[in-house]
Amino acid sequence: MTKEKGYLKHPIDNAVFDILKGIDRDVERGEDALMLGLGIVMLSSTFAPVAPPIVLLPLVAVTFAVSASFARKNYHKMERKLSESMAQLDGHEKAILQPIAAVFADYPMHSLAESFNPFKNLKRTCKSALGGLLINPLWMPIFYMMGIQINEEKNLGILNKAIIGVELKISPPSSLV
Repeated sequence: MTKEKGYLKHPIDNAVFDILKGIDRDVERGEDALMLGLGIVMLSSTFAPVAPPIVLLPLVAVTFAVSASFARKNYHKMERKLSESMAQLDGHEKAILQPIAAVFADYPMHSLAESFNPFKNLKRTCKSALGGLLINPLWMPIFYMMGIQINEEKNLGILNKAIIGVELKISPPSSLV
């Protein structure tokens, strides 16, 4: 399978619109993955009568981990594709897309290995341990993975706002009827 180089398939006049359309589609894909994970977790209570908590709760944590991992990989792919696409643009088009590139620079996402390491995320680890002590120790991994999921949602939301801002800036003003 070939790897996509960027958002520009071939040089055309509306390169900025193609990049915006492509990155918006990728943001939606990341949001869909996070919502699918959340939906599966919400439906997990239907299995409570047949699955004991010692089985069900780790599966909830794994579901959060898988959906957050897919969203993180998608975020890194968007960053790579945007930088490769912007390298093909001239100065004016780069300036238009700069707010989106600034989101990737201001909110860098570290590797998955660093995110899953509890010793590198002490604040999240302490919050998870506190939540686990208050509710049930089996919930500590769920709270930790939920923190990763929330971080992914926050970054995709910020990126989505930047995309909307650029779209509003370049769209023609609508006429008042």
